[in-house]
Amino acid sequence: MTATELISKVFLPISLAIIMLGMGMTLIPDDFKRIFKYPKAIFIGLTNQLILLPIVGFLLAIAFDLNPIMAVGLMILASCPGGPTSNLITQVCKGNIALSVTLTAFASFISILLIPFIISYALHYFGTNTAATIALPILDTILQIMVITVIPISVGMLIRNYKASFAKRMEKPMRTASTVIFILVFMAVLVANKNMLVAGMKEAGLVTLLLNIITMALGYCTAKLFKLDIKSSISIMIESGIQNGTLALVIAASILNNVEMGIPIGVYAIWMFITGGILMWYFGRKKS
Repeated sequence: MTATELISKVFLPISLAIIMLGMGMTLIPDDFKRIFKYPKAIFIGLTNQLILLPIVGFLLAIAFDLNPIMAVGLMILASCPGGPTSNLITQVCKGNIALSVTLTAFASFISILLIPFIISYALHYFGTNTAATIALPILDTILQIMVITVIPISVGMLIRNYKASFAKRMEKPMRTASTVIFILVFMAVLVANKNMLVAGMKEAGLVTLLLNIITMALGYCTAKLFKLDIKSSISIMIESGIQNGTLALVIAASILNNVEMGIPIGVYAIWMFITGGILMWYFGRKKS
């Protein structure tokens, strides 16, 4: 097993599962009940993630006149939902964790239906020669989401319910551990993919940075426009700009059999770790 495979198939899933467990220990069922009583935040978050994000990606691909491979790679990324990393960043930024988790779950399931249509259109529009039938491994994707997010969070919530004092004592240590894991994952990703990412940064560096910044800004501004509180605005901003890069790479490399399409995805991962880290530093040091 190569270093990249070890990181993506072993270290990363285990690390994220631990992070989700820590998050679950901060949640109670009422956190989710309050969200369903006020569905406006969910609607705004899903609109940003499932509609505005692909539109921004499409317009940027045209504006920068990307070659077909890079353009389709960008659209694969833009069609993917947020991943568990967005939940971690939201937690450290003291955003609405329950909203973040709910948006990740909803968008993950809805996007399974949307991704084939968006990528099929991108392949047709940008005129690649990739002859591939796009069919997501739905059961595998659902299982991945369940194992990495839903199950650990549920276990964490059970611990919070039955061992509340222990969960409260562990809140700060788990938050610190989550931040350390985040940094280690970021460094591991850089080292394992350094050769491809150096070339990719020249081709797709600016466009992926703009995609990240614009979508985060849109998320925050639309949330404030509809008068959501600061915690919910932070969550929607992060969910709008932090994507499930692992899923995007699976689509590019395994389904479309084109590793080059993964270049903008890898470059975007660097930017989202950097911008996510800045947000964690800025909001994390503020008092709740």
